[in-house]
Amino acid sequence: MSDTGPRYGSQQGDTWRSNGAPPRTHAFDPYAQPDLFRGVLARRVVAFLIDVVVISIPIILAVIFISVFGLVTFGLGWGLFWLISPATVIWLIVYYGMSLGGPHSATWGMRMMDLQMRTFSGTPGYFVLGCAHAVLFWASVSLLTPLVLIVALLNGRRQLLHDLVLGTVVVNASVARAQVGYAG
Repeated sequence: MSDTGPRYGSQQGDTWRSNGAPPRTHAFDPYAQPDLFRGVLARRVVAFLIDVVVISIPIILAVIFISVFGLVTFGLGWGLFWLISPATVIWLIVYYGMSLGGPHSATWGMRMMDLQMRTFSGTPGYFVLGCAHAVLFWASVSLLTPLVLIVALLNGRRQLLHDLVLGTVVVNASVARAQVGYAG
């Protein structure tokens, strides 16, 4: 029987469309690359605390501004306090979306702790993924606080619950940059 159809491989005997390579399902193996995950969970907690400070500064400044504005306008400006809650939610989503979807794939706290977020395939994050990461993180922490940390202790990649749902992983940035193909 002759082979008259198109060939997708470059050599004789290549597998159809895959060049004989097995499918790549996950770029980060905790057993083959333990340095990527060494100390990630503890540094992630510290990074979260740093991010809470970074996120709180504009909110505190807005509250101070509205307070002073209310004094100057004899109480009329205090009607703007209702904007603080929705503005805080928008600020959180934009902060995480821009930072996790930015060129460093890390929030300011994560950058200070030498961490970065990647997808399972090893690609950097993007804005919508960063926004979804923030929403799922805050929802899971407020509903399932102990389970979020237990999940991280039970898997080799130290992923939290929302990381598993979104298909992301947090790795040591310096180790990931040193590996070929994961520059970022």
